[in-house]
Amino acid sequence: MAKTVLAVDDSASIRQMVSFTLKSAGYEVVEAVDGVDGLEKAKTQAINLVLTDQNMPRMDGLTLIKSLRGLPLYASTPILMLTTESSDTMKAQGRAAGATGWLVKPFDPQKLIEVVRKVIG
Repeated sequence: MAKTVLAVDDSASIRQMVSFTLKSAGYEVVEAVDGVDGLEKAKTQAINLVLTDQNMPRMDGLTLIKSLRGLPLYASTPILMLTTESSDTMKAQGRAAGATGWLVKPFDPQKLIEVVRKVIG
């Protein structure tokens, strides 16, 4: 059974790149347009890994992470930030919110696959 990744990003092109990259590596991908959409989709299906952007309308990535961590099902699910934000302050906020790891855009597709495999197999 393929592992399912939830890709949350307000950029359609980033979602398409993430989706194409991970599907080609054998993962199922569920796309969400922002944190609100991502939270709703996470509540209705089993997700093995969440990849989220930080800067999005309606709900940003840190708020999404905190919201997911508040749900028993997502207390220990890996959550990776995939964002242009790379400051130490933002990374510290991500860790404090419950992020498992951090990837900076633009991302290398091979590196994304390596990180996802390391985190969920």
